[in-house]
Amino acid sequence: MPLSSTLRMAALALFWGSGFLWIKLALTHGLTPAQITIARCALGAAVLLLLARRAGQRLPRSLTTWRRLVVAALFCNALPFALFAVGEQHLDSGLAGVLNATTPLWSLLIGMTLGTERATHPARLTGLLLGFAGTLLIFAPWQHGGLLSWPALALLAAAASYAVAFAYMARHLTTRDTPLAMSAAQLLTATAWSALALPAAGPLHPDATALSAVVALGVLGTGVTFYLNYRLITDEGPTAAATVGYLLPVVSVGLGATLLDEHIGPRVLTGMTVVLLAVALTRVRKPSPPAAADARDPAGTDDPRTAGAARPPGASERVAGPVA
Repeated sequence: MPLSSTLRMAALALFWGSGFLWIKLALTHGLTPAQITIARCALGAAVLLLLARRAGQRLPRSLTTWRRLVVAALFCNALPFALFAVGEQHLDSGLAGVLNATTPLWSLLIGMTLGTERATHPARLTGLLLGFAGTLLIFAPWQHGGLLSWPALALLAAAASYAVAFAYMARHLTTRDTPLAMSAAQLLTATAWSALALPAAGPLHPDATALSAVVALGVLGTGVTFYLNYRLITDEGPTAAATVGYLLPVVSVGLGATLLDEHIGPRVLTGMTVVLLAVALTRVRKPSPPAAADARDPAGTDDPRTAGAARPPGASERVAGPVA
């Protein structure tokens, strides 16, 4: 892999994985979940609008496309962004990054439920079962003081929301011509969704740390990450881009421990390892003839992000979530 792509992958993992740190800092320095959500959506949209304009891409004009973006923006941006912020009010940023990694497991489960996953490979089924066993190990509901609580469930629901969004986007948002403009449109729609919660958002009392954190979250963790991911997919293909997702929990846990003095014990670390192993297993596919792959998708993948839809940290076939 060229040095430029390696550096782009490293920057992508850092920006995506640090999103949970920025959320935690914004929460502890005066911003509410609703305020964080609308700020990151608006800032991310602004970045992508500038990049789309630079690339000569226009916002969609089809009413049908905008209707579909309303659904995608709710489940891929507004709802999970808010749920992560709500969960991190009471739980560590590192744990949020770990639970974010369960999205591919939810995606596979939804595909099996809807019948879009045909003849599931035994390794993928093993990965699904192993993944939820790892999640159960993280929660440890059998222990006094286990993590099974409404904040933890909010984090898990955010990961599941991403999976719902990807299933919808793969079927209904497949235009590859203007990926930056489509992502900007999706985040603009997410901003409108988030604005509905502002009346209940509470007073605005951020300090300089909160403002800096939310700017980093919106600009770097939401806007710039999509562009880097888009470039990585274009230069190296979706499989290479997907490997970034395995780094996100490591980044989030490392930053939380280093900068926020968060402690994640051996049980949670073991659960994280099991979840990541499970995600790797769920990516096992039966080889298909080259002609069939080319007919389905010129890139050999059905990853919705190659269609131009904005996705969260770890969203490469959602091994991780613009974006978290």
